[in-house]
Amino acid sequence: MNQSYNLVEFFSGIGSQARALENLNIKINTLATCEWDIHAFVAYDAIHNTPELPAEIRKMDKEELLMELSKYTLSNDGKNPMEYSILRSFSVDSLRRIYAGIIRSNNCVDIRNVNGKTLPKHIDILTYSFPCQDLSNVGAFHGYNLGIDKDSGSRSSLLWEVGRIISEMRQSRIRPPRFLLMENVPALLSERHRANFKMWRDELSELGYESYYYQLNACSFGLPQNRPRLLMISAYVGKNKALRNKVKRFLQKKSKDVIDDYQKSEYYHDIKPGTLYRIDYENPVLREEAIECTPNDTPSRRKIWEENPQLVLEDNQINPEYKIIRTITTKQDRNPNSGNLYFNSGIEGRSLFRYLTPRECFLFMGFTDADYENVVKNNPEIRKGTEFFSRDKIIRMAGNSIPVKLLEGIFLQIRMLDEEVFGNNGCS
Repeated sequence: MNQSYNLVEFFSGIGSQARALENLNIKINTLATCEWDIHAFVAYDAIHNTPELPAEIRKMDKEELLMELSKYTLSNDGKNPMEYSILRSFSVDSLRRIYAGIIRSNNCVDIRNVNGKTLPKHIDILTYSFPCQDLSNVGAFHGYNLGIDKDSGSRSSLLWEVGRIISEMRQSRIRPPRFLLMENVPALLSERHRANFKMWRDELSELGYESYYYQLNACSFGLPQNRPRLLMISAYVGKNKALRNKVKRFLQKKSKDVIDDYQKSEYYHDIKPGTLYRIDYENPVLREEAIECTPNDTPSRRKIWEENPQLVLEDNQINPEYKIIRTITTKQDRNPNSGNLYFNSGIEGRSLFRYLTPRECFLFMGFTDADYENVVKNNPEIRKGTEFFSRDKIIRMAGNSIPVKLLEGIFLQIRMLDEEVFGNNGCS
């Protein structure tokens, strides 16, 4: 099939959405992205465009770059706006990469500044994976309990910006995106957030969409990671009641049916965790990555080894007890974590185990070695001794991402819906 879709990615992260569509052999034309986390969108640029900088940006000096970047609301941690004084302290090389990450990916940066009237036309798929910090159990533990309450100012309430933008498109007589794909945590269905989530689905219905959600887990799609997620497909039907009923009949599947459709497809592969561990320590690059993730030998670190899954044992023996690993989170140097691997670095004072490396975190999210290498290929220093992509920054990006294989399964449903109900081959 020679399918092509115009794509817009809100809260785009490092681009799991684009990677999943490409893996389905669907040609995409990315009209716009929207991401304010500088590390995430620079990684997106390296993965989906190129790690090399264009000549015109390499020629820009620091003051020119700062003048351009001052137009945007950027974030250094994905949570809070970045102070301009901090941006000024960045090296010119890192500023060039930030600017390239905006320009080459058509990055709108801050969704609050996106106007539906000026958004590109003829959007086939719009994805939105809005922040989950105010929804997740971890977020609640830290006091982030505002959820998606409208006008609450929480990060998760940025969801409602999507509705505003689509409303502005309709008011300007611009055809709304044909399909929407939402991804977030299953906590949206909890008692605390259920009413707000229903309000969101009602708003989508008023905007002309028929929606249906599914509770799915990455491990059901061949990726050996336990990562339950909530995904929702919305298809634009306008006021066409007959079309709405057809879409409803198609979408009202059980989650098991979505899984079965994908597992019967040519894209399903049952990936074993042992194929994702990078334990060839004869390779100097992999050995150095392993050393970087080896903690000091202290009682608290020994406890982490004892109380978490021991994924790889002595002599690089894959532990058969773990067919899948725990959820990849934004930190591995903690208790609990996703699991640990026996590793003798030979360095005095170091533990005889290590955490998952940033590369392995990427792999367990469905990205490739090449994707990871593109990210770190040109890794400038922000300032002397501090790299733009530190180990912890890369692990955080992976933990905030979406499992690629899971997205393949849900995008396969959109493609089937487009063909079977709308009679399209994916071309706008």
